[in-house]
Amino acid sequence: MDVLELVSLLLTTLCAWVRPRQDLILENVLRHHQLAVLARPTRTRRRARLSTWDRVLWILARRFFAGWRQHLTIVRPETVMRWQRQGWRLFWRWKSRSRGGRPHLSPEVRNLIATMSCEKRLWGAERIRGELLKLGIVVSSRSIRRYRWREPAPSPTQTWRTFLRNHAHHLWAADLLTVPTLTFKTLYVMVFIAHGRRELVHFNVTVKPTAAWVWRQLIEATPWNQKPRHLLRDRDAVYGRDFRKRARRIGLDALVTPIHAPKANAIAERVIGTLRRECLDHVIVLNDQHLRSVLTEFVQYYNQERPHRTLRLQTPQRKVRPTEGIVRSHPVLNGLHHVYERVA
Repeated sequence: MDVLELVSLLLTTLCAWVRPRQDLILENVLRHHQLAVLARPTRTRRRARLSTWDRVLWILARRFFAGWRQHLTIVRPETVMRWQRQGWRLFWRWKSRSRGGRPHLSPEVRNLIATMSCEKRLWGAERIRGELLKLGIVVSSRSIRRYRWREPAPSPTQTWRTFLRNHAHHLWAADLLTVPTLTFKTLYVMVFIAHGRRELVHFNVTVKPTAAWVWRQLIEATPWNQKPRHLLRDRDAVYGRDFRKRARRIGLDALVTPIHAPKANAIAERVIGTLRRECLDHVIVLNDQHLRSVLTEFVQYYNQERPHRTLRLQTPQRKVRPTEGIVRSHPVLNGLHHVYERVA
């Protein structure tokens, strides 16, 4: 033991000699308590597990012992303060607990409310409450609205999402999009998408779409009687007034989306968004021939090479791909996209 340690020990002994006996007792209690916590045989983790009474002890020490911070080693002082705030919240939650609400209505009163509301369906809650007051029964309007008779719920009908999911393999969607050119002209593109595999089955470009041109695109998209059962489209006037009748003659049910409901044709809208984000927003279109050439190359890449999350990262057109060999890549649209495949 060197001189500094001896001096420190003498100063500590002198301070303990002049301190009040109460402070020494509290200090020993706190130190022995921490040793007991660390020596508990049930402790299986590295950190000390304190019980509720351990926390209460340190909260009381913080309240009545000014030097509690100097003797705290197993947790931080901020933790003790958090315990006190949590206990304070629990106390006031207990103090503000509900003492019980209104008494429950008897089954007879509830049946009477249901009978009145069933026999007098034009009566509101206040009218029924007035009739009950005449009988000496005091009930609030809220209770009457809770126990009044209600008509049975109608049988659930098929939702639009369920219809699309059930008929996905027999359903196509059609839509038009506009593309500006370098000379500020507007070109129109019509696309047909199969819901089952999200395949772009047909597209074409025109400067001025008409009802005859739209009908011709439908005929070209369904060669050799390869047509779906249902065709989903919006209410664009370009289809013509007799489009649905003409489609029904060839065995095709043309469904029209509701007014101002673009989500009803959501798959077509998403495909158009993909065409814009991944192709058209990166190309300056010169004319209709240039646009047709660009879309032909991108549609081939879209159907054969682009993975789809809806299809569990498969391509719309199924294709057997080798799993061994050297990986080669070739560009699409002059490097806008790349296709990777194995070459034997």
